Amino acid sequence: MVGTENLKRIIDQICRDKGIDRTLLVDAIEEAVRSAVRKKYGSRRDIEVQFSEDLGEIEVFQYRTVVDDVFDEETEISLEDARRLDSEIELDDDLGEKMDNIADLGRIAAQSAKQVIIHRMRDAERDVIYDMFRDREGTIVNGIVQRFERGNMVINLGRTDAILPRDGQIPKRSFKQGDRIRAFLQEVRHESRDAQLVLSRTCNEFLVKLFEVEVPEIAEGIVKIMGASREPGFRAKIAVSSIESDVDPVGACVGLKGSRVQNVVQELQGERIDIVPWSPDPAKYVYNALAPAEVSMVIVDEDRKSLLVVVPDDQLSLAIGRQGQNVRLASRLLGWRIDVKSEQRYANMENPAYKTLTVIEGVDEGMADRLFAAGITSSALLAALDEEKLMDIVRVDKEKAAAILERAALVPVPEGIEEAVNCEPAVEMKPETAMPAEENSAEQAVQVEEESGLNLSVTGDAESGESDGETP
Repeated sequence: MVGTENLKRIIDQICRDKGIDRTLLVDAIEEAVRSAVRKKYGSRRDIEVQFSEDLGEIEVFQYRTVVDDVFDEETEISLEDARRLDSEIELDDDLGEKMDNIADLGRIAAQSAKQVIIHRMRDAERDVIYDMFRDREGTIVNGIVQRFERGNMVINLGRTDAILPRDGQIPKRSFKQGDRIRAFLQEVRHESRDAQLVLSRTCNEFLVKLFEVEVPEIAEGIVKIMGASREPGFRAKIAVSSIESDVDPVGACVGLKGSRVQNVVQELQGERIDIVPWSPDPAKYVYNALAPAEVSMVIVDEDRKSLLVVVPDDQLSLAIGRQGQNVRLASRLLGWRIDVKSEQRYANMENPAYKTLTVIEGVDEGMADRLFAAGITSSALLAALDEEKLMDIVRVDKEKAAAILERAALVPVPEGIEEAVNCEPAVEMKPETAMPAEENSAEQAVQVEEESGLNLSVTGDAESGESDGETP
């Protein structure tokens, strides 16, 4: 007989503590005992194992066929021996006999039984965790930092542990063991050697869910979040719209004295958040998305999903943002390619004389701007320039200056270019492709679902592009 008087109580306790179905655990124990018996007595025996609820123990039965002459004791039993157990047994009947001599199955058999039970319990527990959390995928969960493993954080969620990978952690903030933490449940895996639950604090969805928690109008469906883009720990943009004209979506998200948005900012460790109204018009949308920078003109290319944004010269740095952050987030938000140019550069580009400079190999737009500002308004004038003077204007060495002058001499000047040299280009804006500048606030921003891998073009002075474009 296998088991002890405490087996039934142990099964009940394990099921209660682990949340495992009792039938699954009993089946695992029966399979483990069956495997152990075959290890000890051979795999050819017809063995049946069952748990007796009444006795609270495991019972093992061996079935053998009744024959006249026994050739295989593992599968056959003589009629004489069989009738000692059952007086009514006949030849060719199958006789079941309870095995009482298996209390000591041996070390190997016992280890085999243990491994089977552990394996089955792990499978059962994995199913329990999956069933418990699969409906919570895509929500925010609360946990406690348990430990750290190779840069990843293990978060205890109560019944089980989840993993917060290194790339899912916000930079500039370190948690320590025992800290409480909130994260977005990004994935619930059914079959996994690692953690079944994967968390993230850097995904756009975490930002969206935090606003859903903080803003009742979003939970009620009055205000809708149309999209978000983030650079975790630094800056984010989120676009909102309202289905009711008397509800300001931006004001609802900001809250009284900024209380609602500040709760989100605090959870994201100071990440700056721009909240702006969404618009179906891409020109209006990009205008909002680039706030707080002012925009002079927007030209839309629907086919290429590209936007040319012209801003005042003194707004270029603000529009681009620190290391291109502002325009990069706006591009991800819209899902469009954004090309930002200053008014001066846009005017230069419309001048045909300016174009004769940009076609010269080795002359980029920055150089062309400096040449144009210095009165060198065509390739012909550039070719006639003194080498030392060119070095001073475009800040290149002697070798490169000589090469530029040599290439400039090979560029033909189109007829009529002289008339265009001193003319200011007329910058007209068609209603269907351009949008006049409007007023906006630094608190506004725009959102559309972020698309990775977008090309981004920013045109302006290098010094402007690298400066801090954020408002105080």
